[in-house]
Amino acid sequence: MKLLSFVIPCYRSEKTIQPVIDEIIKTVMEKNEEYDYEIILVNDCSPDSVYDVLCELAAGNNRIKVVNLAKNSGKHAAVLCGYLYAKGSIIVNLDDDYQCPVYELWKFVDRIEAGYDVVIAKYYEKKQSKFKNFGSTVNAKMAEVLLSKPRDLHYENFSVMKKFVAEEMIKYSNPFPYLEGLLLSVTHNIANIEIEERERLDSLKTGFTFKKSLALFLNGMTAFSVKPLRIATIIGMITSGIGLLYAVIIVIRRLIGAISVQGYSSLLAALLIIGGVIMMMLGIIGEYIGRIYICINGLPQYTVRNTINMD
Repeated sequence: MKLLSFVIPCYRSEKTIQPVIDEIIKTVMEKNEEYDYEIILVNDCSPDSVYDVLCELAAGNNRIKVVNLAKNSGKHAAVLCGYLYAKGSIIVNLDDDYQCPVYELWKFVDRIEAGYDVVIAKYYEKKQSKFKNFGSTVNAKMAEVLLSKPRDLHYENFSVMKKFVAEEMIKYSNPFPYLEGLLLSVTHNIANIEIEERERLDSLKTGFTFKKSLALFLNGMTAFSVKPLRIATIIGMITSGIGLLYAVIIVIRRLIGAISVQGYSSLLAALLIIGGVIMMMLGIIGEYIGRIYICINGLPQYTVRNTINMD
């Protein structure tokens, strides 16, 4: 009998996590002679009462295991924390808001059994705000350019993977984890399955704010690629070349007596553009240096306050 480990980060989901767990149990019971299950719920220091709900669920079922984090560490760190405790040969990632259609699970498992290392959902239509859709598009393009992600590969929160993939991912112990980058660094044997995404079960807005989206983008941009530094070098070379060419033009115009006193506005504009480019490049370099400093200091990805039903 194979063990399925369901890893679910929980944040503001006191009203939605119960139906998610009920659907998991119902789905696994369809093949209970072949598969057993464990559900690892990581409370990412949620401000609502979800931890109390998780404790009640764990008290009634020892297959439901709870990891309670001491502070909010972000979704990606919470997922890696869940991987650390997962014992199953197949690991399933789910959201806590009921949007992931768990009843489609066996399609994913069949593709894993067929030889794929990771199988990820590809939704026909994303049931989320235009802002989040825009952020997802920007993040996908960034991953294509900086992380060499295949253009036809889509990354969603509903995914199934073999245990060795998760074991390799949790070897990354530095802060600022980025799951897509970690996944692509382990394997490219990945498949998508097209399914329908459901609406959120509650009426709450997503907790994925612009600030969190920006932090995620910076994690992906700086944690697994030095291409931004190379791009900065290329931009610097282009800007220097334009400046040198402009200097040559000025010398020629001076020699032929075509210099006039006009042009202060264009000169000021050029200085502002060049200054802005320099500051942007310094910001990128500073971001790398700051993250190196934090990693050297050993800042943990997350801190576990306590666990429930863990051996």
